[in-house]
Amino acid sequence: MTEQYVCHLHEVDETQVAVVGGKGAHLGGLSRIDGIRVPAGFCVTTDAFRRIMAEAPSIDERLDQLSRLNPDDREAIRTLSAQIRRTIEAIALPDDLAAAITRALAQLGEQDAYAVRSSATAEDLPTASFAGQQDTYLNIVGPTAILQHVSRCWASLFTERAVTYRQRNGIDHRTVHMAVVVQQMVFPHAAGILFTADPVTGNRKVATVDAGFGLGEALVSGLVNPDVFKVRDGEVVARTIAAKQRALHALPAGGTREVAIDPQQQGQPALTDAQVLELVRLGRRIEAHFGRPQDIEWCLVDEGFRIVQSRPITTLFPIPEIGDQEKHVYLSVGHQQMMTDPMKPLGISMWQLTAMTPMHEAGGRLFVDATARLVSPVGRAGLLDLLGKSDPLFRDALETVLDRDDFVPSLPDTGPAGPPAGGAPAPIETDPSIVTELIERSQASIATLQRDIRTKSGPALFDFLLEAFEEHKRVLSDPLNFQAIMAGMEATWWLNDKLQEWLGEKNAADTLTLSAPDNVTSEMGLALLDVADVIRPHAEVVAFLQGVEDDNFLDELAKLPGGTEARDAIEAYLDRYGMRCVGEIDITRPRWRERPTTLVPVILDNVRIFEAGAAGRRFEQGRQEAQQKEQDVLSRLRALPDGEQKAVETKRMIDRVRTFIGYREYPKYGIVSRYFVYKQALLEEAERLVQADVLAEQEDVFYLTFQEFHDVVRSHQVDDRLIQQRKDAFRSYHALTPPRVLTSDGEGVTGAYRRDDVPAGALIGLPVSAGTIEGRARVILDMTQADLEAGDILVTTFTDPSWSPLFVGIAGLVTEVGGMMTHGAVIAREYGLPAVVGVEQATRLIRDGQRIRVHGTDGYVEILS
Repeated sequence: MTEQYVCHLHEVDETQVAVVGGKGAHLGGLSRIDGIRVPAGFCVTTDAFRRIMAEAPSIDERLDQLSRLNPDDREAIRTLSAQIRRTIEAIALPDDLAAAITRALAQLGEQDAYAVRSSATAEDLPTASFAGQQDTYLNIVGPTAILQHVSRCWASLFTERAVTYRQRNGIDHRTVHMAVVVQQMVFPHAAGILFTADPVTGNRKVATVDAGFGLGEALVSGLVNPDVFKVRDGEVVARTIAAKQRALHALPAGGTREVAIDPQQQGQPALTDAQVLELVRLGRRIEAHFGRPQDIEWCLVDEGFRIVQSRPITTLFPIPEIGDQEKHVYLSVGHQQMMTDPMKPLGISMWQLTAMTPMHEAGGRLFVDATARLVSPVGRAGLLDLLGKSDPLFRDALETVLDRDDFVPSLPDTGPAGPPAGGAPAPIETDPSIVTELIERSQASIATLQRDIRTKSGPALFDFLLEAFEEHKRVLSDPLNFQAIMAGMEATWWLNDKLQEWLGEKNAADTLTLSAPDNVTSEMGLALLDVADVIRPHAEVVAFLQGVEDDNFLDELAKLPGGTEARDAIEAYLDRYGMRCVGEIDITRPRWRERPTTLVPVILDNVRIFEAGAAGRRFEQGRQEAQQKEQDVLSRLRALPDGEQKAVETKRMIDRVRTFIGYREYPKYGIVSRYFVYKQALLEEAERLVQADVLAEQEDVFYLTFQEFHDVVRSHQVDDRLIQQRKDAFRSYHALTPPRVLTSDGEGVTGAYRRDDVPAGALIGLPVSAGTIEGRARVILDMTQADLEAGDILVTTFTDPSWSPLFVGIAGLVTEVGGMMTHGAVIAREYGLPAVVGVEQATRLIRDGQRIRVHGTDGYVEILS
C-alpha cells in the first residue's frame, strides 16, 4: 500500500481520524458545512509520523518504560518524555516527505504565514478532548521553519501533560499517532471560544461566547480575561465585559508577541451583540453537523468569522434519550441507592427490568423522571417533603429548577394528591411477627428461584428470567413490605420532630435505634467480628492472610494449623453474605463470593483492633444504651404538661421504630440475593458462548443489554465493535459526576445547604447520626485498601451495605453522598457512629491523615490540622 504523507483539508472529513488526527478530521468536516469558513490548509498524515517513529532509535524500549510508569510519578514521566521528544526532533525529515510538504505549501502560497498544529488520533474525541495536550505554533513563516515545527508537533505527542493524560485515561501510547495541520495564518481583530452548551451548568439551550482582542491563544493560555456572553433563544441574556489589558499579535517576520491594549479600548466589548448572535448561529450549524455540543475556536477578520477548530464538549453530563420535545426533570437513582459510579450496560438493563418505576440511562447512570409528580402543586409538595426528609440537597436542587416558572408548568389539582410510588402505607400493627413473616416470604421466593433456574439454559433461560423479574417485583411491591419499611421511617421522623419540639433534643431517634433487631446489614458487620474471633488464635493463619492475593486462597487455608476452622468460618460468612459487594445494584460488579480477597483486609483489621467476643458486647452495649435512652426520654416527658399522654405516644413510636427500622435493610438484601442467582446463571451462559468462540471473554456480556445478550444466545453472533464502543464509553463515564437533578435541557443541579449556623471554614452536610467525634481522617475510595486503626473516621464518596463491615472498626463517618434513611446512615445510627453525609467533595477537601471533628448532631465537619 502506498503511503500518503499529505492531504488537503477539503479532502478529509470527521471519519478519517486515523489518517489526519482529531483536529484535522474535524477541520475537514467543518470545511464541508455550508456557510462555515475554515482557513485553507493541509494535513501531514499519520503515515508520516509512523515513518519517523520507525527511524527513532530505541523508541520501543522507551515506550515500554513509559507505559510502566505510575501516572503520579511526575518526575520520571518528565525525564523520559523529554528524552523521547528530543529523539524525535533530532530525526532529519526524509527527502520525499519534506518534498511532499513543501509542494503542498507551494500550492497554498509558500510566502504566507502559517499555523502549524498538532492533531493526534486520540484528540477531539467524543469521550476525551485532550484539549491543550499537544502543541500549536502560530505565525510560522517559510518552508524551513514549517518543516522544523512539523517535527516539534510530532514530538509534542510526548509532552509530560499528554503522557499523563493518556495514562490516566487508560490509553496505550503505542495506539496514538500524530498528524499535523498546516493552515494559512489568520490575523484577527478578535478571537475566542464558543461553547454551544453552557460548560458550567450543562444547559444545552445556553451558548457561551468568550471573546478577546487579537489572537485567541491569549484566552486559551490564560493571558487575559475574556468578555463572556450568554445567549439563549437568539438573545444575549447575560454579558460580562472584562478589562482587556493585553493581547497577542503576530509579528511580520514570524512568531507572536504580547502587546498592551490602548486604555480607551480596554473596556470596549470585543464583539457587538449582533456579532455574538451571528457567531452562535454558526455554532448551532456546526453542532447540528457533528450531532453533539461543540467547543469551537473562532477568529473575527474584516470579512467575517473563521472557524479554526471544533471539538466535542466532553465534560457535559449526557441527557436521557426520551424521544420527545417536552421538558423533563430527572432524579438521580444513584444518589438514592448510594452508588454514583457508572454501571455497565447489562447492569443498567437488569436494574431497569427489575425496578418498580421506569428508569432512564444517561452517562452510565440511572434517572427517574419526576415531571408528572411536579406539575401538580399537591404532588409537588408531597415529593419535596419526602425528598427533603431524606436529603435536603435533593429538595434544594428541585426547588432551584421549580423556581424558574417557565420550566415545569403548574397545573390545577383535580383532587387529592396521589400516593407515593409503591402505594400509600396503610396502618400497621407493632408486631415483630410481621417482620419474621416478610423475611420468610423473601427467603422462600429466593429458594424457589435457585431451584427452578438450575435446569434452564440457552434462550429458555432468558424467558425464565423475564418471568423471575416479575416475581422479583411482586415481592417488592407486597403492600405489607412497603408498610413495614414506611412504619420504621415514619416513626423515626416522628420521634425526631416531637422530641425536638418537646424536649429540645436533636436526632433523639439515633440513640433509640441502637442495636435494633433484624437488621441484616448491621448483623453482617458484627458477623465478620465473629469470623475474626475464629482466626485470631492461629498465628500461621493470620500470617498467611496477610500475604493473600489470589481469590482461591480458601483452598490453601485448610493446610495450615487452625486453617480448616478459619476456612469454614469464612465460607459460612460467604454463604450468608457473599452476594454483596461495593456498587451491588450493578449486577456486573464482582461479588464477595467471587472475590473473597476483598474481605481479607477487613478481617485482619478486626483481628488486630478487637478482642474476642466484641460482636456480642457491642450489640448488647447498643441495646442497653437504647433502653436507657428510652427510660430517660419517657421520664422527662412525664414531667411536662400533658406529659403522660406524650409519654404514651412516644413509647408507642419507640416500639414501632425498634420493631421495623431494622427491616429497612432487608429488601435490598433480598434484591442482591436474587441478583447473584441471576448472575451465576448468566455467566454460565456467557461461558458457553466463549467455548463456542462467539465471545472473546466471559465479561464481554457485561457490555450488552439483557435483550442483546438474549439475541446473541439465539443467533450465536455478536458485534465486537459494539462491545468495544461500550467499553470505551464506560471508561469515559468515570470522568463524569452525576448531578442529583438533571433537566432535559442538560442542566445538572446539585443543590446547596442554605445554612449560616456553622463555623467559618466548616464543611456542611446532613446530620444523620448524632454525636461529636474527633479523630484521624482515613480517606478510602476502595474498600480493599482499608487500613484502619481504632478511633479513625472513615471519609469516602458513598457507602452502600457492603461497607458496613468497616463500620465496626471506625469512630465516625463522612460521605459525599447520602440521606437520612440511606444504608450508611441507618447503619451509622445502629452502631452509634457520629455521621455527616452529603458533604460535597469531602474526599478532595479532607486529606488522608488529617485530624477532623465530625458534628453528627449538627451536620458539619471541621478540619483541625
